Amino acid sequence: MSDALVPPDGPIGAQPETPVCARHADRPTRLRCTRCDRPACPDCLREAAVGMQCVDCVGEGRKSGRRSQTLVGAEQTEGRLVVTPVLIVLNALAFIATAVQAGNPLVNQRSAIFAETALQPVLVANGEWWRILTSGFMHIGIWHLVLNMAVLYIAGSSVEPELGRLRFTVVYFLALFGGNAAAFYFGNAGGWLAGASGAVFGIMGALIVVWRRKKRDISTVVVIVVINLVSNLFTNASLLAHLGGFVIGGLLTLAMVRAPRENRNLYQIGAVVAAVVLIAGMFALRANDLMNLMGI
Repeated sequence: MSDALVPPDGPIGAQPETPVCARHADRPTRLRCTRCDRPACPDCLREAAVGMQCVDCVGEGRKSGRRSQTLVGAEQTEGRLVVTPVLIVLNALAFIATAVQAGNPLVNQRSAIFAETALQPVLVANGEWWRILTSGFMHIGIWHLVLNMAVLYIAGSSVEPELGRLRFTVVYFLALFGGNAAAFYFGNAGGWLAGASGAVFGIMGALIVVWRRKKRDISTVVVIVVINLVSNLFTNASLLAHLGGFVIGGLLTLAMVRAPRENRNLYQIGAVVAAVVLIAGMFALRANDLMNLMGI
């Protein structure tokens, strides 16, 4: 038997009792979470910015951590579209309803639904204000619908993820109202107006602003917008509605993008309110003029 002295902590090479994983009591481990310092087996650890963290700490970090934001302050998403396809479906359903009622998709504007929902300035001034909204879901012929929805999907695929669902919806509908307001205020009092073109042009205006801010090439989009606007001079399409929607959509998005980080939401709400006041004022002034002309 050796007379060598034994260290007080035990023989050299002896190991203290190995701790077990905080989640698995049957798994001894010498690994620890760098955040909570609890023992954790390899299956319970995840790579983190610094060291390895247990799955519990990773979950807590996701709940408390803030997601990155887009140019306008919207929460960054994975790019999955929601509002754009919903709008396309609503427009398609409205067209199907008019086509079925008319008995022919090429002359769906002959349906009673179309007659009750399309925008006609005199009727709007006489109290049928719902037409300002419903006319944006009416289309004259299937190709009118297909073209608008194709452009909406292409532009919306880039704009909706950047603006976020709420802001995208606001820009879409204010562009729709802005286009109708321009045609209502400056256009022919006896004409009819239908289609989502004003809203779609508003989204294209938003696309130009977003891409310009992100330093992407906007030349193709600008050329498409110019060609469409020029073509309006040779068709029955409403140049005023397209221009009105484009201006409102572009300026509103510009205000959202350029809003300072401090009080960003307040500035953006202010821009929306200003657009609403402008559009409502145009409708009110023109309606009053038309009522006076009709002697009502």
